[in-house]
Order: sequence, then C-alpha cells, then structure tokens
Amino acid sequence: MRTANRKPGKFSILKPDPFLTKEKLYKLKEELEKLKTIKPAAATEVARLAELGDFSENVEYQLAKGKLRGINNAILKLENQIHEAVLIENDKKDGVVRIGGEVEVSCNGKVKKFKILGSVEADPKNGVISYNSPIGSALVGRMAGEKVFVKLVDKEVCYEILSVF
Repeated sequence: MRTANRKPGKFSILKPDPFLTKEKLYKLKEELEKLKTIKPAAATEVARLAELGDFSENVEYQLAKGKLRGINNAILKLENQIHEAVLIENDKKDGVVRIGGEVEVSCNGKVKKFKILGSVEADPKNGVISYNSPIGSALVGRMAGEKVFVKLVDKEVCYEILSVF
C-alpha cells in the first residue's frame, strides 16, 4: 500500500513562542521531570514485550513502542522549549505597555483589563492576551491616554488606554 507524501501545511511546523513567565517555565520543568521518571518504566516494558518474539503480530509491543516514542518526542519538545525560553520580566514602570505588563482600556463604554504575555500562556477569557494578538500588538509600546484602533474582520474598534500597571 502506498501512502501519499504531502507537503506540511504552513501551521504544521511552528516554533513555540519563547516568551514565558517564571511560573510557566517552572511548570514546563516539572512536566519534563515527570516524563523523565516515566521513561525508564516504558523502556523496560518495550524490552519485556520484545522478548515475546514476532514483532509484526505483537500488538502490545507496537503500542508500548508508540508510547515510548511519544514520551521521547515530548521530552525533546520540552527540552527545546525550556532551552529557547525568554523570561518575561516587566521591571520598568514607565507607563509604557510592555510584554508582562497589565493595561486597563476602555472600549465602547466598557472598561477591560488585559495582561499581555506570550502566546503559550494566552487565555483571553481570563484577560490574558498574547503580544501577537491584534489587540496585544496594537497596545504594546503605547502609553496611558493614547487611543489605539484595532482592525477586526468586519469593523475597526477603538481602545483608549486608561492606565498601565
């Protein structure tokens, strides 16, 4: 049976956003340690199942090998993400919106508060937006009192920066 060789899509090989808070970096390191403690048991299971003989019909071996491969891939991915990480530190309190800072804006008579972080930690429902998002990229580098216009799909929205934390 022949499988189709397709080119990867434009979103299939994206590097993770390097900007992380200390808390997120700590969580990634914890997850990495957890995977490293699971790996020896998975490798032992693969070795035990390999002794049973015929690999082509040994379903348990194939599943265990796939699980070990997934653990190894996750470890490599986390190690790379931790190695490439750039810590977000917002020490400057000069009134300029920066990554890691919080901003209070007014839009259509409603006051909203946003924390601007990397895309890995973005959670728009809880007021955490990415600096890559349309609103985040428009706000970064601006100061209190400025008006920012964000172009959405069907309209343009005005955000007035009330205060920067």
